[in-house]
Amino acid sequence: MRSIGETARDSGLSVSALRFYDGAGVLVPVLVDPASGYRWYGPEQVEEARLLARLRRAGMPLADIRLVLAGWAGADTDLVRGLLRAHLLRLERGLTDARSELSAVRALLEHRENPMSTPPATAASTARLTLSASELAAALDAVRFAVGSDPELPVLGGVLFDIEGGALRVVATDRYRLAVARAGATGHTGPRLQLLVPAPLADAMRALLSEDAPVLLTVDGDRVSLETETADRQAAGRCLGHEFPDYRRLVSLPAGRRVLVDVPAFREALATGPVRPAEREQDGATGDVSVLKVIAAGEVSQVSLCGDEDDDPANVGLNRAFLLDALAAGDRDRLVLELGAPKAPMVIRRPDDEETFSLLMPVRLDA
Repeated sequence: MRSIGETARDSGLSVSALRFYDGAGVLVPVLVDPASGYRWYGPEQVEEARLLARLRRAGMPLADIRLVLAGWAGADTDLVRGLLRAHLLRLERGLTDARSELSAVRALLEHRENPMSTPPATAASTARLTLSASELAAALDAVRFAVGSDPELPVLGGVLFDIEGGALRVVATDRYRLAVARAGATGHTGPRLQLLVPAPLADAMRALLSEDAPVLLTVDGDRVSLETETADRQAAGRCLGHEFPDYRRLVSLPAGRRVLVDVPAFREALATGPVRPAEREQDGATGDVSVLKVIAAGEVSQVSLCGDEDDDPANVGLNRAFLLDALAAGDRDRLVLELGAPKAPMVIRRPDDEETFSLLMPVRLDA
């Protein structure tokens, strides 16, 4: 274990920067002393901190850095390469220092070897499991809004099917929002299996789920199929040949303030309340930004919308369209908003299902 001071010295990041990235959920220490609050880091996190420092010097948004760190250890480097390429396209000509830093990261990536890793779906990967049509439909509906559409990042253009034990988790992210949902499964007793289903195929699977009856999911190498119990309808195709980022790292966030909101009333407030225009693309926001403030009222907290005159540093800015999409995908009249630090993702949870949730990256209010 390394102290925060040692990690700062060896990585080039300051102690205050490491505290900030901890609060933002980008580089979370392995251990925090419950008595003193002192942070301890694992040896492998020094390399991640060095990479983080390079990417921040290059001006990469925190949303992208979180995905780079999540995908850095994987065998399939398309996601990291795609993120670097997309950021280079956004840089203004003449930013030679930023180009130099990103080139250094690419050089490190090309020399990195991990022979123990395998693609998410190989010829030896087989599974057959039975799922409830209604549960799978609800899970796909909960994550579909977060599927990416950037042609530079094809790895984000699908839905991850994560099969382990008696559950299927489906996950989607476009860098600025991430959604996770769960459906119970039976029949699979083998090791954990992950496959990346293209968005059109996931949509075709969803179209089959019109009845509340069991459906059969079959994985055979890089092919996946879903068929009804009577085998009269089927959706099948090939998985994407990319490795999805480790979403479990992306959702490991410090606990935040929880607020239970009435969704219809909150949606109405968002639609008619104050907004701030995003003058340029910043953390995924190119439209209106809603600014949220948590107000403590005794033992119960409430959330309100802020106008331009409220510059409290604890306020959280969010892309309004993204927030409305996430509330609709939550599919409940009441949802829990979990807000941490202003630069940390906001979590939207169902009160009755902690395993179905979405994350939204905040928008910098000082940009």
